[in-house]
Amino acid sequence: MTTCYSTNRSGRLTPVLLAIAAIAFAGCGDREGLSEINWELAWQDEFNGPAGQSPDSTKWKFDVGVDWGNEQLEYDTNRPKNVALDGNGNLSITAHKENYVENNVQRDYTSGRINTWGFFAQERGRFEARIRLPVGQGIWPAFWLLGNNFDQVGWPRCGEIDIMEYRGQEPNKLIGSLHGPGYSGGDALTGSYVHPGAPLNNDFHVLGVEWDANRITWTLDGTRFQAITAENVPSGSAWVFDHPFFIILNVAVGGRFVGPPDATTVFPQTMLVDWVRVYKIQ
Repeated sequence: MTTCYSTNRSGRLTPVLLAIAAIAFAGCGDREGLSEINWELAWQDEFNGPAGQSPDSTKWKFDVGVDWGNEQLEYDTNRPKNVALDGNGNLSITAHKENYVENNVQRDYTSGRINTWGFFAQERGRFEARIRLPVGQGIWPAFWLLGNNFDQVGWPRCGEIDIMEYRGQEPNKLIGSLHGPGYSGGDALTGSYVHPGAPLNNDFHVLGVEWDANRITWTLDGTRFQAITAENVPSGSAWVFDHPFFIILNVAVGGRFVGPPDATTVFPQTMLVDWVRVYKIQ
């Protein structure tokens, strides 16, 4: 998602300017032993609860505001209209087209963004979510990780793992990226995978990464389709994926990565998240 944070005096997350990555990277390969690892469940949210209830406040906090450094068009709110349980065991993050004004800021779209900063972060392991994606020109959902030390070292030194980015106008294509010092923004290590079946918004899919000391591998429904290793980092740059990262889920509207919605875009658009699960090596 290529958005990091700084902290203000209240401890609330606030954005700092970043760029967007869209450079192809060929990093597929076998897992050289990770297939034999026994994974132990370390953290999870199954999003069970009544319709309209906000996500568990002991696990998630809201990012409320605009832009986040990517020229996005929505105002991200903490309203149940934008982020809530659906009563069927899913979290819904919904983008609406509406005139919205808050803190003297006006936007034509609203949506939501939540994260686990301060509640949960983990170094290495397997991070997965079962998600049904939204669709449409200018719709930009993401499931990603950010280095827990961002407030000490800044971005991109904190590191960023984009488990899933997705342009709503390309409903069969997944994008996964790594950002770090010397390989961030337009120079990020990035690859894509075109799903050969039905568009990804037609059903739920399990999206994930497996992360060890020197390699991060992307998976779709348990099938590995891309890997990036420490050897792929540019000469003189550091592999910064050696500390805990926290989880972010969001649906952006517009921005440099996807462009604005157009007359073909239908609103509202919802990303449904059945569960998020994180495993560590047993």
